[in-house]
Amino acid sequence: MQVEDVITISKNQNMKQSLLFAIDKENEEVIISTTDDRSKNIYSKERVEKSADNSLFYAVKTLTSLTQSDNLDLKTFKATQKVCEMIYRNYQQSIK
Repeated sequence: MQVEDVITISKNQNMKQSLLFAIDKENEEVIISTTDDRSKNIYSKERVEKSADNSLFYAVKTLTSLTQSDNLDLKTFKATQKVCEMIYRNYQQSIK
């Protein structure tokens, strides 16, 4: 399995957890994990196939590509984080 960089997307203030997103290139999936702010453990939450939510896949891919730039623009990075978070929340609501 080839996985691109893991990106911290958002912090849930009530639960003190962060969401982490990564792209599994081989299976074309977004890997969503969580981590507790007090530990270094990462817990797998779910995998979302590209076909299940193209927007999420490409948003996380864009976010990942921003981190690979020599001149990281923090404003653009943070805005893209918000987009990924919003798309993921919408995805979660659509599958309920």
